[in-house]
Amino acid sequence: MRNPYEILGVARDASDGDIKRAYRKLAKELHPDLNPGNTAVEQRFKEVAQAYGILGDTDKRKRFDRGEIDASGQETPFRGGSYRRYAETGQGAKYSPFDFGEDYGVEDIFADLFGGGARKGRGGQKGRTVRRRGADVSYTVTVGFLEAAVGAKKRLRLADGKTLEVALPAGAEEGQTLRLKGQGMAGLGGAPAGDAYIEVHIEAHRFFTRKDNNVHLELPVTLQEAIMGAGIEAPTVHGPVSVKIPSGSNTGTTLRLKGKGVVDRKTGQKGDQYMKLKVVLPDQPDEELAGFVRRWSESHAYDPRRKAGMT
Repeated sequence: MRNPYEILGVARDASDGDIKRAYRKLAKELHPDLNPGNTAVEQRFKEVAQAYGILGDTDKRKRFDRGEIDASGQETPFRGGSYRRYAETGQGAKYSPFDFGEDYGVEDIFADLFGGGARKGRGGQKGRTVRRRGADVSYTVTVGFLEAAVGAKKRLRLADGKTLEVALPAGAEEGQTLRLKGQGMAGLGGAPAGDAYIEVHIEAHRFFTRKDNNVHLELPVTLQEAIMGAGIEAPTVHGPVSVKIPSGSNTGTTLRLKGKGVVDRKTGQKGDQYMKLKVVLPDQPDEELAGFVRRWSESHAYDPRRKAGMT
């Protein structure tokens, strides 16, 4: 397998942020859902995911840089020895750096490396089976604002072409990473598979925004509703609810709906929803409304800019 730095197109001294940005860019370009039926792109996507599985993990990246694991995340053979010392051993002498015992032949060494554990060695002893845990893989998934707020199930296409249903917990946050145990690359010799790590990205909503576990929105109301008060239906992330608009409300008046925010993943408590009212006039005020306001203002003049200290 190629060097993971080359696969992601980054230098060896690249920062963690540079590596993440390079991975996200390639993952978006090469995702199988965007390139259906293109096996070459799908293979490239697998390589990128596996490379990020190494370089995106601080400990694995250090181990790779030290030569302790290879580009697939597996332990590097002959970690305890030195190829230079092996090469310099005198002719006919025993290879002391790699002393496997008198009855351990060259074919047994390759059996260990390539999993030929069922074959017997020179001394009739059964060869050892190589067991290596599979490499971890990383993915990104984009979900809607409401899906993140209340939870959802998403189908994710894995690097091997399989699909997996992911349970997105309520209250998921931007950049949160989910771990799917055993959904990474397959292990060798019966060893367990690696894990899959899924980084969550949340799409913006057209009127909801989130601050901590609270949800905010601007709620349009009519002139009549603002002046006289009214009972109206307002949206929340959990569905529409009835809300009472107090009489004499103005643009900027904020109403609070307790417990209508996003659940806290640690405490299980829900945040609140805050609705800032916005008084909206008709698209084309008719002459009757304009005449009434004109007559009313003649005896009820007021200056909101002076009240706000602007004049």
